[in-house]
Amino acid sequence: MLTRFLGGLLDRFVLVAGTVAGGCLPGFVTQYRQRVGGRLDQVQIDLAPFREIADRLHGGSLDSLIQHHLASPDATFHAEGAAIQAMLDSETRLRAMYEALQGGMFEQLWYLARHLDGGIARATWSDYLPSFNLDAPSLVIAAVIGIGLWLVFTGIRLGVARLLAGGTPGRRR
Repeated sequence: MLTRFLGGLLDRFVLVAGTVAGGCLPGFVTQYRQRVGGRLDQVQIDLAPFREIADRLHGGSLDSLIQHHLASPDATFHAEGAAIQAMLDSETRLRAMYEALQGGMFEQLWYLARHLDGGIARATWSDYLPSFNLDAPSLVIAAVIGIGLWLVFTGIRLGVARLLAGGTPGRRR
């Protein structure tokens, strides 16, 4: 009787904990998107003086300014060209990420499932403040994750119970 009670309690705990964890996922996605936006803003600020130089001296072509730096025999000047190119590449990558993260929550989750940036994810997680959104997509995500984890837990629990009882999961007595 006590075992059954504790099993039922654990069963409900897994369902509730999974639902709460699933409900916090959209908040993480929002904070991830904000971090991407902040990084994009910063790289644009960092590139602004070089864009001004390119406008004045290279007909507005940042690529021409970069090539001018890279063609220089001066090692410092050449290294600056590589650094400007790296910032420009970062801006392009961050802009693509930011634009991809502007869709609905399901599109954002799908994008992140395929293109998660580990560095940005770790930085987001280190500053993550859990939040539970109450909009319809967030509630659906919470329910799907909660029920999914509960089903996995229930399957494992039933499988273990059958094995401990001496039966095999696929055989009936």
